[in-house]
Amino acid sequence: MKNEGEKIMTVKSKVLQTNSEQVNVLDRTQSIIKQALEKMNYSQEIFELLKEPLRLLTVRIPIKMDDGTVKVFTGFRSQHNDSVGPTKGGIRFHPDVTIDEVKALSIWMSIKCGITGLPYGGGKGGIQCDPREMSFAELERLSRGYVRAISQIVGPTKDIPAPDVFTNSQIMSWMMDEYSHIREFDSPGFITGKPIVLGGSVGRESSTAKGVTIVLEEAAKMVGISVKGAKINIQGFGNAGSYLAKFLYDEGAIITGISDAYGAIYDSEGLDIDYLLDNRDSFGTVTTLFSNVITNQELLEKPCDILIPAAIANQITEENAPYVQAKIIVEAANGPTTMRGTEILTNKGVIIVPDVLASAGGVVVSYFEWVQNNQGYYWSEDEVEEKLRKILVSSFNTVHEVSIQLQVNMRLAAYVVGLKRMVEASKFRGWV
Repeated sequence: MKNEGEKIMTVKSKVLQTNSEQVNVLDRTQSIIKQALEKMNYSQEIFELLKEPLRLLTVRIPIKMDDGTVKVFTGFRSQHNDSVGPTKGGIRFHPDVTIDEVKALSIWMSIKCGITGLPYGGGKGGIQCDPREMSFAELERLSRGYVRAISQIVGPTKDIPAPDVFTNSQIMSWMMDEYSHIREFDSPGFITGKPIVLGGSVGRESSTAKGVTIVLEEAAKMVGISVKGAKINIQGFGNAGSYLAKFLYDEGAIITGISDAYGAIYDSEGLDIDYLLDNRDSFGTVTTLFSNVITNQELLEKPCDILIPAAIANQITEENAPYVQAKIIVEAANGPTTMRGTEILTNKGVIIVPDVLASAGGVVVSYFEWVQNNQGYYWSEDEVEEKLRKILVSSFNTVHEVSIQLQVNMRLAAYVVGLKRMVEASKFRGWV
């Protein structure tokens, strides 16, 4: 019989497989890039440069397992564009990691950095593995093996990794230590998302959710909704979703629905978020405690002022978009709304704050961590939040202004803003 962790992974893997059959995430990303470049009247040459990463490294990592056998894992590192500065992006450990996914995610990171004005291009890495089936020692050996395999193309001035799906501060610590051994000097700026004692930044763990909260507040102001008293549904109760629920609940929002891998719970009068957080199991799930559970898809169609998809890709599609009742959608997940779903919702007058803007808080605070590592001077939590808020409010306003100026939805406007710096830097370098 499968344990709880295995069941969760099975559910997530089935969903991810279904979604990958629906749409190729790289094709969709390239399509939006093409539209954005056309809006700016850039040539086909620019599209050819930006539609694929400049570098993609595939590595094979032999690891001795605890039972004495050797297992060989496949890993990737994608560096989309370094015209503005070094590339930056997370490393995910997941059995369903693919080359196209890693490519697309590195492009999204470039867009995020462009929107927020960071001196980075986008990077992304991944290893095809199931960390839930590996011991602590096996994960350490795999983490160190990955760094050895990619060490020639990464570094504080080349490409700076960070945590992502199923990786955390412990894994970042092992990777930093391995890189420091290879380079023979301490290199805290090689990687972000570290524990504070090893040069991490305060506020990094909750930075994605904090960033979503900030842009949600700006979107709510734009349409005349007060966050206090607003009814909000959050699909996903993992790291981002649970922090989001807590931040918004403490601001006085009424969290009417949340979901996890097993389903969703909804109450039009509001949920007790503190109770849910206190009663999650070790895998972060809580809906198993309730009898009146609905599906994740049903939650997306429940009445609310603001809907936050904070789980996985391709959740709002052509099929269910007509039934979404929210006034604002804030995308905390990567790619939760398909192109056709975006079109339907935009025609309905729904404001969509796209993922490349809404979830940029993580890379912004990662940038802060890198800056602090380089300076050897560390900021307080208040300083980090103040700087984060300033960047994201400015970024939101810029994207909104471009959407009005070009008469396009905020997703296309975000790509226009995010691509512009890369194009200008590439031109100055003489690449195009």
